Amino acid sequence: MKITEVRVFRKEDLKNKLRAFVTITFDDVFVIRDIKVIEGSKGVFVAMPSRRLKEPCPKCSHRNEKGSKFCNQCGANIDGVSSRPHFEASGEERENEHKDIAHPITLECREYIQKTVLEAFEKEKSKSLVH
Repeated sequence: MKITEVRVFRKEDLKNKLRAFVTITFDDVFVIRDIKVIEGSKGVFVAMPSRRLKEPCPKCSHRNEKGSKFCNQCGANIDGVSSRPHFEASGEERENEHKDIAHPITLECREYIQKTVLEAFEKEKSKSLVH
């Protein structure tokens, strides 16, 4: 499979680490949207599309975003009720709150996607510097 199209949607807010959303098309027949280009401490990298994990309220079973303090349905206190330990962002590892929707299985595929996406991002970035 070959990436046949890359669309880059840059974000101009430099306070945020998110630099762009990207859509890629494989063989003109399969699309993956919401790939993120993020500015990390070692440069930009690609993050695959993901969704926030949800946990049920112990009182009414409504599914709330992981880490919520109160249930959006019944208002019950759900902070700290998780069956798994949750760490604060104070240097300790924080429990993963997102799960990839789509992701490459092999290292070669991951590198191919990352290389192609970052090349398109840099090209788009340099286009806006010229204008």
